[in-house]
Parts: sequence; C-alpha cells; structure tokens
Amino acid sequence: MTPSDLLKINVNDHVEKKNGLSYLSWAWAWAEVIRLDADATFTIHWFDGKPYQDVNNTGMVWVTVEMFKRKHTCWLPIMDYRNKPILNPDAFQVNSAIMRCLVKTIAMHGLGLYIYAGEDLPEDEDVPLKIEMTKVPDIKLDPEEIQEMHEDQAKVDASRQLFADGMIQFTSICKDLASLNSYWKANQSQLDALKVSHPELYKTILAKFKAVKSKFMETASE
Repeated sequence: MTPSDLLKINVNDHVEKKNGLSYLSWAWAWAEVIRLDADATFTIHWFDGKPYQDVNNTGMVWVTVEMFKRKHTCWLPIMDYRNKPILNPDAFQVNSAIMRCLVKTIAMHGLGLYIYAGEDLPEDEDVPLKIEMTKVPDIKLDPEEIQEMHEDQAKVDASRQLFADGMIQFTSICKDLASLNSYWKANQSQLDALKVSHPELYKTILAKFKAVKSKFMETASE
C-alpha cells in the first residue's frame, strides 16, 4: 500500500472534537495500521532515561512509526487542554502526549493526514456568512491588566520558540527528502502562523530546511 492509498482513507467517523480541535483515536489509528501492515512498529524515543526530551522544564515527545518498510519520526510538545506547554509534566501527561504523537506520526504516512491540513469534518460551506458590525466601546486597562498581557505574550513567545526548536531538531534526524517535505506540510498551519507572528523564527526554520533539502538533492544527484 502506498502513501496515496493511505491518504484516501476516510477517518471522520473516528475523529473527536475537543476545545475546537480535532483528535483521531489512537487506538483506532493503530488498529488500522496493523490491519494494513501486520509488521508495522512504533518506537518511543528516550532521553537520559525519560521518554521525552526536556526543554526548559517542559517536554517534547518523539515517536517513530515504520509502515510498509518506511519510517517517519514526529515530535509533539507535552501540552495541557489549552494546548499550552506543561511545566514538569507527570506520567499521565507524558503518556497522553505520546499517544497523540503516535497518531500524528501515523498521519505522516498518510492515514488521517488531512486532519492536520484543517480539512476534517468540514462545515456547511453553502451557508452564507452574516456579519453584523457593532461599535466597540473604548476599553481602559489598569497596570495589572497590562502586566498580565505582557506575561501572556511571553508565554506565546516561549511556545513559538519551542515549536521552532522542534522543527530545526527534526532536520538533524531526517533521513530523506520525502520525509523532510512531508514534515513541513504536516506543520504547515503552524508555520503559516509563525510567519506572521514571529517572522525571524520562521526565516530560521526555512533556511535550515532549505539547507537540508539542498543536501539531500545533491546526494541524490551523485
């Protein structure tokens, strides 16, 4: 079975919505994988005796899935229900992140990948959108509220840096051009957001991916 075949599999009946995001059941996803390839395996990567990489007291889990003799590796921050990085995660939080990362890595092979492209369970596109313009009253913030806004922005900056570090680290373990391109596409929505909010970080990631891509192309042409 090819990635094109896996891309065509409809997974909508096994998708759950939580806090506006879509999640594919890891149990169903893995059952589907071994149904299609009985020799499929997945590997959880360990760092200094822990099943996650420590990043400034937060964590990043890494999972490799081999299907049809093809391997893909993916990473995922250990996050709370708001998708914010968790400080000093416990065993349950680590396990939850690993299972989510497993599903994401399976998607790198094609199964359920369209979920990460924002194409899962589409809304009724034929319904016209009605927008009512309302005058917004002037809002005055006190110093404490302004301080909270600055702190929230600092958390966002840290989260974006964590994402950028993970993207760049992936290039050091990527084995081929196909995996490199697939990984970029799987994170396209986050990269687009980063390009707007943190253009310098985006440029750093782009430069690294271009350099690795050129290396793979040079090797292929030899």
